[in-house]
Amino acid sequence: MGTQGCSSYTELLWRHSVFVALLLSHLCCSQVWAQCKILKCNSEFVAATLDMGGGVGREGGNAGYCSALRSYAQCTRRTARACRGDLAYHSAVQGIEDLLMQHSCPKTGPTARPRPMAPVPKDACFYEKSYVQREGQPPEYLHCAVFGDPHVRTFHDEFQTCAVKGAWPLIDSDYLYVQATSAPMPGVVSATALTKITIIFKNWRECIEQQIYHAELDNVPPAFMDGSITSGERRGHHSLEVSTDAPGRHAQINATHIGTTVVVRQSGRSLSLSVRAPRPIVDSFSPEQDLQLCKWGCPLSQRLEHPPVQPGTPAYAHCTSLLPAKDMYFQACLFDLVTTGDVNFSASAVAALQDARGMIADAGRVHLLSLAAASHPLCSAHTLLVTVLTHVILTVFLLQCV
Repeated sequence: MGTQGCSSYTELLWRHSVFVALLLSHLCCSQVWAQCKILKCNSEFVAATLDMGGGVGREGGNAGYCSALRSYAQCTRRTARACRGDLAYHSAVQGIEDLLMQHSCPKTGPTARPRPMAPVPKDACFYEKSYVQREGQPPEYLHCAVFGDPHVRTFHDEFQTCAVKGAWPLIDSDYLYVQATSAPMPGVVSATALTKITIIFKNWRECIEQQIYHAELDNVPPAFMDGSITSGERRGHHSLEVSTDAPGRHAQINATHIGTTVVVRQSGRSLSLSVRAPRPIVDSFSPEQDLQLCKWGCPLSQRLEHPPVQPGTPAYAHCTSLLPAKDMYFQACLFDLVTTGDVNFSASAVAALQDARGMIADAGRVHLLSLAAASHPLCSAHTLLVTVLTHVILTVFLLQCV
């Protein structure tokens, strides 16, 4: 059991590393990647070997697997020119060579035919419509926002202010990956702001091919990285579409195949992100995808307390004029203004509230009126208990690996 656990854990780490390599490759070589078909090769190999299970390695069981590997190698050769310099491509080529040797497969011989994919239902690329047809009711939609210093409103309506710096995953599901980069604000010792946001819509059946959106401070483009504003055309409808109200400072991406809306804004000297997504999409992730600020919030060690701000102070008066309700957005406005002294930075809380009103159908859920629940002793004790249990589970697992 211990050996199998370690092998699985190593495999998960390897898969995470490959994903990071893919992300870097996308960001650095987007034009090459648009032509490179390594994802198609990978998918065909996985489909061809899906039902082999434990047959690989037994007497006679390698024949089908070797055929699939040779087909995989053929596919990579066909796309070699377009994939030149692509990290995922070169990793796949090396992996094929290793597997051919490991299973004693001759490099010449019969190849496997690509496994036919199941037909896609007529309305599969219209998430909400197909969900209603299947379940008899619309899906439950969840909302996440990241803005300001940064502040996080999680999918579970928890509000936190984080001290995170560098790149952090906000969402890491089977359909969508969102990463934000936080950096210190120039001239302000203790304040940070979102400076980069990368969104990857993952390849999904016949609805879309993988598509990337990337925004940086002072550059919120109204298009994907390849220059397109739509993707995934099917029966005259596009599954992905980018629109903007203010080019360079606002972009909205509608992903109808997963029923999701993503809004990226620049307010002052910071980016912000708002997401509306169905619960099944939010919850579609595996155990190794456990670091998601929109899902779980920021780590305990990275959470910041809000210093009290007295009524009558300039900061209190300014935020009251913008946000009369004394809710989490008001608290975020106070925190950002007191921390930076920049009145323009408070605009991010106003924009986040504007997005929440557009994304949350139940008006009673828009305002989180108090931070008291998050700091209640019982809630703190519960959080501590969960953290301790998590560490215990990890410790037991690692001991099995020894």
